[in-house]
Amino acid sequence: MSTPPPPIPGAPFWPYCAHGADSVTDPVGCRGHHVPGHSACLAHLADSDRDAYLAGLTPGAEINHCGTTITGPLLEVLLDALRDPATGHPRLGHAWFESAVFQDSASFGSATFQRDAWFVSAIFQGSAEFVSATFQRDAWFESATFQDTAAFGSATFRGRAGFESATFRGSAWFASAVFQDTAEFRSAVFQGSAEFRSATFQRWAWFESATFQGSAEFVSATFQFDAGFRSAVFERPVSLGPLVCAGRVMLSGALFSGPATLSFAARHLECRRTRWSSTAELRLRYATVDFTRAVFEYPLTIVAEADPFEDFSGQPVAEQMLAAAPDSTVRMASLRGVDAAHLVLAGLDLTGCLFTGTVHLDQLTLESTCSFATVPPGTHQQGWLPVRFTRRRTLAEEHHWRARQPAAVSGWNEPRPGAERTEHVGPAQLAPVYRALRKALEDGKNEPGAADFYYGEMEMRRHDRTAPRAERGLLHGYWLLSGYGLRASRALGWLAAAMLVTLVLLMGVGLPQDDPKQEATGTVPAGGGKVTFEIDKDDPRNPTGDRFTSKRFEKALNVTLNSVVFRSSGQDLTTAGTYIEMASRLLEPTLLGFAVLAVRGRIKR
Repeated sequence: MSTPPPPIPGAPFWPYCAHGADSVTDPVGCRGHHVPGHSACLAHLADSDRDAYLAGLTPGAEINHCGTTITGPLLEVLLDALRDPATGHPRLGHAWFESAVFQDSASFGSATFQRDAWFVSAIFQGSAEFVSATFQRDAWFESATFQDTAAFGSATFRGRAGFESATFRGSAWFASAVFQDTAEFRSAVFQGSAEFRSATFQRWAWFESATFQGSAEFVSATFQFDAGFRSAVFERPVSLGPLVCAGRVMLSGALFSGPATLSFAARHLECRRTRWSSTAELRLRYATVDFTRAVFEYPLTIVAEADPFEDFSGQPVAEQMLAAAPDSTVRMASLRGVDAAHLVLAGLDLTGCLFTGTVHLDQLTLESTCSFATVPPGTHQQGWLPVRFTRRRTLAEEHHWRARQPAAVSGWNEPRPGAERTEHVGPAQLAPVYRALRKALEDGKNEPGAADFYYGEMEMRRHDRTAPRAERGLLHGYWLLSGYGLRASRALGWLAAAMLVTLVLLMGVGLPQDDPKQEATGTVPAGGGKVTFEIDKDDPRNPTGDRFTSKRFEKALNVTLNSVVFRSSGQDLTTAGTYIEMASRLLEPTLLGFAVLAVRGRIKR
């Protein structure tokens, strides 16, 4: 029994034509699939046999011309044989063109592929026209090469559209195309312009690791699920959008080599480890943005757009897919690992943003109105004590830390499910973050806004268990007396209490029973001459009897008010009253200064 000859290297797995094979230069020859009932491909079939084969085809028939070299006239007669008389357009069943070579323009315009369309590794040496074509099942163009324009405008893909690793050397035109199933453009290379204007992606769209060497246009494109651009490379200036995405726009790991303008109305925007090598502007609506460890070497601006985007014609971009969203607010989820020296945020909601680990946070620019989390409102019960927090802006990490404490009151937010872990973040890590944000706002001439971050910094220092006990005790007193010099009402309250105590003590033990009288004594020399008088004053006597009279109140009030402004009233006092006045002149001006400092901090610009 003879054994079959070994396979020829490079030969296809299907029965192939082998026309022109040469054992030395080309042992395989033509790789075109056999025409059924023949041993040659369509290109090398005898004219009479080709005519008979074409005459036997009917609209919707299955064809297999893998590896065949097809000229323009040959493709035309093939599609004419499959043309549906009712519509006047070609209608194909299974269409197998794997590794086929289309030497001239390949026009499949308005064709209908009823079954799978297989163009894997096909080469289109001329333009490839699939305008208004309908793919009712899967369409596979993996590793295909389009050496000229690839036109898929207004095409409809009802099954999967696979363009993985495809190479578009000319323009790739998918304007108004409809992808009803997953669209795969992973690792595709767009050497010319890539236009997806008004394209509709009803399922997932994957452009991961794709390379855009020319312009990329997605104006008015809609993504009903996720749009994946992870690790994509944009080598030239690019303007993505305005586009609408009901799911996530994933740019993690992507590289923008030139200036970029991104306009997205999307639920989520992921830019983890995304790199911008030039200026960039992100104009967003609805999105929750994750910028963890993103890298940008030039100014980058993230702006929350209040009004819907407009296309080139000035018409609003439809946002019906996002109608269920509560509002169009743009929320920042994380800036961890980012160098914020060139970052500008405008109009964003930073309530849940994670800042720990951000570099050069003191150089961050906050424009328009950026909102932060606030302390829990109202009065809460902590053990048997009622607790009420003065309203101030806080960081999300402080919420997470306080929510972890055993005696935490309700109202502190816990981390969102799936968010980065913050268990290791405590007061020691948060104090520098508050300090940097305070400096950023002060440098922006917003000192009243910076006051809340100063308060947060001091709070974290007070709760930092690694700080010396003496420092924490001093900070606790500073907080108790005046809210770190930021709570005028607290300082004025303590001042009123101190004045009241001073007033009562002076009336009780500080003022003498009566004002001491002065006596002058002297001796007149015999025969006249100079008289010398000695003036003496009685020591103040401790009060007895009724001490709380209107007269004593007036004297005590005079002493107290003078102590507030660090003046001596000149009133005679008992020994105890002298020490009371000394303490009053030290404490009460300090409290008044705290109150003035708090008011100044809120009104200074």
